[in-house]
Amino acid sequence: MSTKKVIVGMSGGVDSSVAAWLLKEQGYDVMGVTMQIWQDEDMCTIEENGGCCGQSAVEDARAVARALDIPYYVMNFKKEFKAWVMDDFAREYFMGRTPNPCIRCNRYVKWEAMLNKCLALGADYIATGHYAQIVRLDNGRYTLKAAQSSKDQTYALYNLTQEQLSKTLMPVGSYTKAEIRAMAAKIGLKVAAKPDSQDICFVPDGDYARFLERYTGQKIPEGNFVDKDGHILGRHKGITHYTVGQRKGLGLSMGHPVFVTQIRPETGEVVIGENSDVFSPGLIASDLNFMSVCPPAPGETLRVFAKVRYAHKGAPGTLKMLEGGRALCLFDEPVRAITPGQAVVFYDGDFVAGGGTIEKAVHDSNSTWERV
Repeated sequence: MSTKKVIVGMSGGVDSSVAAWLLKEQGYDVMGVTMQIWQDEDMCTIEENGGCCGQSAVEDARAVARALDIPYYVMNFKKEFKAWVMDDFAREYFMGRTPNPCIRCNRYVKWEAMLNKCLALGADYIATGHYAQIVRLDNGRYTLKAAQSSKDQTYALYNLTQEQLSKTLMPVGSYTKAEIRAMAAKIGLKVAAKPDSQDICFVPDGDYARFLERYTGQKIPEGNFVDKDGHILGRHKGITHYTVGQRKGLGLSMGHPVFVTQIRPETGEVVIGENSDVFSPGLIASDLNFMSVCPPAPGETLRVFAKVRYAHKGAPGTLKMLEGGRALCLFDEPVRAITPGQAVVFYDGDFVAGGGTIEKAVHDSNSTWERV
């Protein structure tokens, strides 16, 4: 029986580096690859900030591949990353939404463009350093939460298909971060203590509005802060500076903390309210993907545990499938800062059942449930 060939997506960090080592120890024929995705190195300043796909990442990944004695290559995915991730990021922000570019990158670049190229090169699998596990059950393959819940990355992997999961290995998901770093140190990898990347890779300083102006060449117009009744409270710097639930950086003197409750791109208004106004009983989601080979049908209801953003601890609720590829999720208790453009991911225990993109929060759970 021939040795299975696996191509590991190497970011230059400790997780993907140890993933490559683990797979080689398991007897796979391992090759390392780093994605080249940048359109404008000066604008993205990724090299100075040590991001996941810049020159410093390539140097670190190449050094690891040399230490592990595996082949290593850099693959160009600039066109795909621009079309599927960066252009979408800009478009969503101008629509008053808050996108998650990492999820888009996973779905369309890593697990489409890169996977297809790797399979064309004769690979049996691709592998990553994600903290998640893939298991096969009677009704399909599922992603399972990582052994260390605080590092779990299944939220960003909900929209992988059965075919993609069947061609993917995630060897670090059954270990803790401390164990992964210990392995890297034991085998002498220089990245053993390398810090984790925290920000969106192409906006390393976290200033999304400045990035968008430079990337698109469009000046975001100022507008009005208003309350829910439309009364003007002050001026804001442009809708791309704000997201639902935001409190800091508003520049309003209201005598008490206030929060962004809604963004209205059609009027350029940012709606301000009290903390209680940021809580919603449910949401409508679209662009759904379910792990099961037999996804739920319209009208079907499911009990789920749902996360509305990466750092959300999750909340129990009831999911009702709607016509037209949409779903309504009503929570047992109101949830804070349900944000259009973000992903909602549905869990069944520790398994990812599926997820989608949040269209909007709903504010009247009883009438909404009855209407749909």
